[in-house]
Amino acid sequence: MKDTNTPSENTQHCGLVAIVGAPNAGKSTLVNALVGQKIAIISPKAQTTRARLMGIALQDQTQILLVDTPGIFTPKKRFDRAMVAAAWGSAEGANLVALVVDASSGLTRRIEPLVEAVAARKEPKVIILNKVDITPKAELLALAQKLYEAIKPEALFMVSATTGDGVADLKHSLADMMPESPWHFPEDQVSDVTDRMLAAEITREQIFLQLHDELPYAAAVETEKYEERKDGSVAIHQQILIARDSQKAIVVGHHGARLKEIGSKARAELSQILGCKVHLFLHVKVSPRWDEDRDIYNEIGLEWVK
Repeated sequence: MKDTNTPSENTQHCGLVAIVGAPNAGKSTLVNALVGQKIAIISPKAQTTRARLMGIALQDQTQILLVDTPGIFTPKKRFDRAMVAAAWGSAEGANLVALVVDASSGLTRRIEPLVEAVAARKEPKVIILNKVDITPKAELLALAQKLYEAIKPEALFMVSATTGDGVADLKHSLADMMPESPWHFPEDQVSDVTDRMLAAEITREQIFLQLHDELPYAAAVETEKYEERKDGSVAIHQQILIARDSQKAIVVGHHGARLKEIGSKARAELSQILGCKVHLFLHVKVSPRWDEDRDIYNEIGLEWVK
C-alpha cells in the first residue's frame, strides 16, 4: 500500500524570503542572480533600491518569493524613513529573513545595529556573506564566526552575487527551507513589479550610472503615461524630478546630449525586457520638495510615513 503521508515529488512548496542588509551589500545583484534575470536595478551608488519589490525564483517544485528591500540605515528625512519602514515591513511574518552582509567591508559600526535588530527578530534567519571573491579568507572566516555567534541563524552562506559563486547552492538551500504550499504566481512570472514601475526604475538606473557623483541622491523618475499602441509598440512619458535648477543642466547636458544618452540607453534596455519597440519621452522638472509629494511615494511604491 502506498504511504499517503510521504510527500510526492510533485508537491509544491512556496515561501517568502525577506532580503535585508545595509546599503551596497549587494542585495539586488543577489536577487537578480537567484531569479536568473534582471528584475532589480543596480548601481555603485548607495540606496539604489528605494521600494520593496519581489523576485520570483524557481527551484524544482519550489517557488521562492525573494523580497528585495531598500538598504537599512539611520533615517534622517521622511523619504529615508519610508525606505527603512519598507525594508522592515517586508520582513514581518516572512518565512525566512536573509541578512546580506558585504564581507569585504566587515562588521562595521554601520551594520552592528542591524545585526542586533535581525538577531532579535522571531522569524527564522540566515546569513549571506556576499562579495567573498574580494575578501581575504582569514577575514571572511573571522567575520562568519562573529555573525554566527551574534545571530545564531539557521545557516550561513558565502557567495559572490557578481560572479555567481555559491549562488546555486544558496538557491537549493533556500528552496529546502520553504514550506509546503501552492505556488502564488504563474510559472513564467519573475517579478511583481509592473511594467510602469519597471520603466521608471530603468531610467533611474541610467541616471545613476551615467552621472555618478555629479548628481546628488535626491532625484526621482515618474512615469506619467504608459501607452500600448496598436502596432505593438509602447509609448512611455516620464519626468525626471530634481531638487535644484543647477542639477537640471547636469541631467540635460550640453545641447541635451546627456538626457538623450540616458533616454537612448533606457529605451534599448526596456525594448529588450518588454520584447517590443519602445518610444521613450523624457523631460526634466525642478521640484525642490519632490520627496514630500504623496503621489511620488505612491508611484515608487512606498508608504507615506510621519
